[in-house]
Amino acid sequence: MTGPSALILAAVLVLLTVVAVVMRPRGASTVDFYLAGQRVGIATNAWAICGDYFSAASFLGVAAAVYATGLDGAWYAVGFAAGFVPVLLFVAAPLRRFGEFSIPDFLGRRLGSEKVRLVAVGVVQLVILSYLVPQAVGSGITWELLVGSGILGLSPYATGILVSTAVVTGLVAFGGMRGTTWTQAVQFLLLLGALVWLAATVLGEGFHYGDAVSDLSTAPLVNPADDGVLATEQNALHPGDAAVFGQPGARYGGLGQFALIVTLAMGTAGLPHVMNRYFTSPTGAAARTTTVWVLCLAGLFYSLAVMLGTAAREIVPTAVADHPWLAELTVDGVLLVPEHALPVLGRIYGGDAGLGVVAAGALIAVMSTIAGLLLAAAASWGHDVYERHINPRATQRQAVLAGRITTLLTACAAACLGLALRPETFVAATPSIVATMVTWAFAVAGSALTPVFLLAIWWPRTTARGAVSGMLTGMTVAVGMLAAGLFADGGLLRDALVTPTLVAAPLAAAVTVLVSLRTTPPPDVEKSWVIMHGTAADRHAERLARLVVAENRRRRGARRTRRARG
Repeated sequence: MTGPSALILAAVLVLLTVVAVVMRPRGASTVDFYLAGQRVGIATNAWAICGDYFSAASFLGVAAAVYATGLDGAWYAVGFAAGFVPVLLFVAAPLRRFGEFSIPDFLGRRLGSEKVRLVAVGVVQLVILSYLVPQAVGSGITWELLVGSGILGLSPYATGILVSTAVVTGLVAFGGMRGTTWTQAVQFLLLLGALVWLAATVLGEGFHYGDAVSDLSTAPLVNPADDGVLATEQNALHPGDAAVFGQPGARYGGLGQFALIVTLAMGTAGLPHVMNRYFTSPTGAAARTTTVWVLCLAGLFYSLAVMLGTAAREIVPTAVADHPWLAELTVDGVLLVPEHALPVLGRIYGGDAGLGVVAAGALIAVMSTIAGLLLAAAASWGHDVYERHINPRATQRQAVLAGRITTLLTACAAACLGLALRPETFVAATPSIVATMVTWAFAVAGSALTPVFLLAIWWPRTTARGAVSGMLTGMTVAVGMLAAGLFADGGLLRDALVTPTLVAAPLAAAVTVLVSLRTTPPPDVEKSWVIMHGTAADRHAERLARLVVAENRRRRGARRTRRARG
């Protein structure tokens, strides 16, 4: 690693550590550790959600998918950004009004069932682990390119995974939600700054997006095959024809493109690390306004990512002659690992300092998302399992300690799985291993959690048995289809299998409804409904009614006391 790269990386790590230390929770309560005291402002929470959501799949994966498959890769950007539309319309405000610590906590209280809570914890942990592993892979890729050497005899890839995971685990365990919120906000601003700098530099050097797409579409799209030789991509929409960069079909058929967008859009509302952030907003209105901010920032972010993926496809082949270091990263001008697209652009235009800026941005994206996922895991195990089932009499300190231990164990599991994967092994099978693996997490979340989540918010008749049946159905179908998709040859069948939400989510919703109709809803459903959906006047009237009832009880008690004394 050169001096400028090392300096930039060290400065970023020091800045994040300082922020985590300064903004750490002052108290030892679970509300402080998990929810930052529920006092996070609109702008801060929007930046933190973006830092949480714009993972390695967003920063490295979207540009890589566009680089490798052209227009088909852009569907990742569309799906990732569109996911916040249903969150804005259906989830953000009622979720915050109802309160609680996590998705399992919300479902358990809303449906009055500990079984619902425990099943939701299991699904949430599967989603978290599925999301953590590609972040670990992204950190290994970035370290490999930025540093190029390992420590203690480890490979650069393994070193990157272990260092980033260890640093983030320490920051989360020490800073809790309050420290993590501010570090994620700062991380997002640094990440967006790196992306804007690279985009401005590329445009300043004469790059034109429309012209680049036209030029790249004049020849068939080629990518490295398993043997390292370039192979022409086949058009999934028109079998027998070669795929073209600027036209659909390089990776997905018509069903696959639609299913991918639905999977990503549905999955966002079921992501535990994103939804948990809404519990930190002070009010439901603040949660909804925060989502509007996030939608605007997501549109900007993903537009830049798509443009830069296209820029890398056009620029890298012509830059090989002037930059000898590109020879070992490319085959006939095409990158061996698509996730190298943005770091390579940074080094081409900014030298080692430019590589440091982009690589630091990639590590920031990885670390920020890992932090949110570890906190979500801590809330699920520490609050929903430990406090309620293992040690119901736990003190606040014991509950926080349980959450911190959970972050360590979850991080270790993700790091081990990340070490077992090498991204170059999957180049021929997927446009971006990081983006594809994150899609698996979205598929499970959108199939098992989102349908039940939406029904619990918007259908009063939802019951505990219905929710359990729906979650298990969605999870089983989604995991089964994803596993079968690994062995499918192609065509419509494979498109449906690798993006299972289109099938699994309706099945989960149908099972939830059918079972709920045959079972009894919780007795306090009307109260829950008013809390989630009543107008401000309704909620004010409810509070006044509770105060009146409490006052009447107090007076009756006082009268009984006076009679007893008399």
